[in-house]
Amino acid sequence: MIMNKFTSIFYACFFTVFSLNCLAEGKILATPGVSQIEGSGGGGIVPWAQLAGYATEESISASAACSRVTVKDFSLDSCGVQANFYDRIELSYAKQTFEVNPLKLDLKQTIIGAKINLFGDLVYTSLPQISLGIQSKRLKTSDVAFALGAEKDSGTDVYIAASKLHLGFINGYNWLWNITARHTKANQIGLLGFGGANEKAKIQLEASTAILLDRHLAIGVEYRQKPDNLGLGENHWKDIFVAWFPNKHLSVTLAYVDLGSIAAIDKQTGWYLSTMWYL
Repeated sequence: MIMNKFTSIFYACFFTVFSLNCLAEGKILATPGVSQIEGSGGGGIVPWAQLAGYATEESISASAACSRVTVKDFSLDSCGVQANFYDRIELSYAKQTFEVNPLKLDLKQTIIGAKINLFGDLVYTSLPQISLGIQSKRLKTSDVAFALGAEKDSGTDVYIAASKLHLGFINGYNWLWNITARHTKANQIGLLGFGGANEKAKIQLEASTAILLDRHLAIGVEYRQKPDNLGLGENHWKDIFVAWFPNKHLSVTLAYVDLGSIAAIDKQTGWYLSTMWYL
């Protein structure tokens, strides 16, 4: 019931923004990043401190994205929408479908997110931009998660992120970095439920760094720690990505991903492709 209310509120806000036509194209090209697989603004697998879209303190923006991750035995489709209110508050919604090829079944999850810009600026202050975010997750297909020992089919991640863009820092190229600390009980980001008998550390660290080769092209790497609550040897995630920003209405990201072990099946490597549209 609560999830349905939040979803209704988000869609009301999103379509109100669209209908009012008060969208914006502020900020430097590429600085908002892209949409990560849980719907928040950031990199592909790590939420950043930046809010999605090109809104400034005087404007509102909206965006949408779809991503696909394909590895040896699994694939993940994720589509979401984001709204940025005056570069202060971001609201997001994402729907995920996780294809388990060995079992020929799909796992489905929805994620409602919010992020608030606490202080600092990505470019124009000496301090990095600092943001606080939440991701409320609900697994729609929980049989597999409970069979593996998960305790719940829903949970909420809370994270704090710091991001900074250094102009001309490396031989004249712009350099971006982000560090995120996440409190989570999610197994495989929630696709295998939440919690478990092996639950230990809850704070997970995530990091991203990228070089902007020019105004339109960035290359970088990401790293994301993940808890092994189920005792199945859940590994940390890594990727190497290339992101292309032809204009302020579109971005395309391609990455090589290493997801390690998923549900005790090792060597899950493959590719990630994402497209994001900015209104």
